[in-house]
Amino acid sequence: MTTLIKSATIIDSSSPYHHQQKDILIINGIINKIEDAIKEDATYNVVQLDNLHISNGWFDTSVSFGEPGFEERETIKNGLDVAAKSGFTSVAVNANTNPVIDNKSSVEFLLNKAKSFAVNLHPIAALTQGSKGIEMAELYDMQQSGAIAFGDYNKPIVNENLMKIALLYAQNFNGLVLSFPENKCIAGEGIVNEGINSTKLGLKGIPALAEHIQIARDLFLLEYTGGKLHIPTISTAKSVELIKNAKKKGLQVTCSVSVHHLTLTDDELHAFDSNFKTTPPLRTKTDIKALIKGIKSGVIDVVTSNHNPIDIEEKKVEFSNAKHGTIGLESAFGALSTVLDLDTLITTITTKPKTIFGIENHSINNGNIADLTLFNPTKEYEFTEEHIISTSKNSAFINKKLKGKAYGIFANNQLIIN
Repeated sequence: MTTLIKSATIIDSSSPYHHQQKDILIINGIINKIEDAIKEDATYNVVQLDNLHISNGWFDTSVSFGEPGFEERETIKNGLDVAAKSGFTSVAVNANTNPVIDNKSSVEFLLNKAKSFAVNLHPIAALTQGSKGIEMAELYDMQQSGAIAFGDYNKPIVNENLMKIALLYAQNFNGLVLSFPENKCIAGEGIVNEGINSTKLGLKGIPALAEHIQIARDLFLLEYTGGKLHIPTISTAKSVELIKNAKKKGLQVTCSVSVHHLTLTDDELHAFDSNFKTTPPLRTKTDIKALIKGIKSGVIDVVTSNHNPIDIEEKKVEFSNAKHGTIGLESAFGALSTVLDLDTLITTITTKPKTIFGIENHSINNGNIADLTLFNPTKEYEFTEEHIISTSKNSAFINKKLKGKAYGIFANNQLIIN
């Protein structure tokens, strides 16, 4: 297949064509030519779109699909289609399935189901058996089968010794350990951020302290053991400070933040809309300001959609009974573009996460594999349910004004355009 992308502004700091508008000719999945103007041929598949920009393919480090076990939420097939049309060429898929992805055969199941798709699926396997936090799972075997990291999705490791052993053991094969930042004892039965809004609304609160204590504990363990630790989806100003200080010490710690924690606060809770019930909970404007500053300063390495489909039976119920989680793939770029400049945004969803999780990054240059995201960074629109491709519709961004829209991707020699 030969594809000609016309008049595309290249956003890729590792490319010699960064910030230049070029035509790009792709033959059999390889970038053959990048020039100011390339003559069209009748056999070419020509892509010409309004205000077209391209970058190396986006990578989302925290995506949940339902399969196996919760196919009513999202199947792997539909989930990968959602990712492609949302601009992501690679996704790291969490282990929160039934059964949990906690052994080599279940890792291989995911990879086999994702074969031949444009989007690359990378399993994040469970750190403990059944994600129960009691016995460590078969980490080495799962890495050999294709797992890129290990973590119990949205579940903290309560046992400090277990976390210590995991950090020590994973060093034998350069494994990456994830630790969800919440102390269960402090969080208790809380369901939203503890603060003025939780008090006004009569909802049980989760103190920011629950996040801080867990992060501080894990950083002490990391300092003792060595190894690599990734802290997913931090949500508070103090968390940024803790990780900043750990990095200054030279610890191999990285972290991510969810799109909704950069753009939404717990003020949204006044409507008692369960789409705003997330883990961690939505925090305050002060936290958002610190998180954005953390991204710009490099303390926060990665931004993720934290895409978590929940079916209507478990979401459209009384707020206190609803499951935590929001989908985020479709709205990720448009929401992020409202708070981050384009170059910073692209770095946090391409080169930085790929480096941390060991995914190859293909810069936009002659002779390289074409792994590309196509997008319009300035298109403004109101996000509605019509924009949702996911099987589950639990989006916190419905009726929000967004800026920037993904057209699709070119990856694995396949062109997917909305």
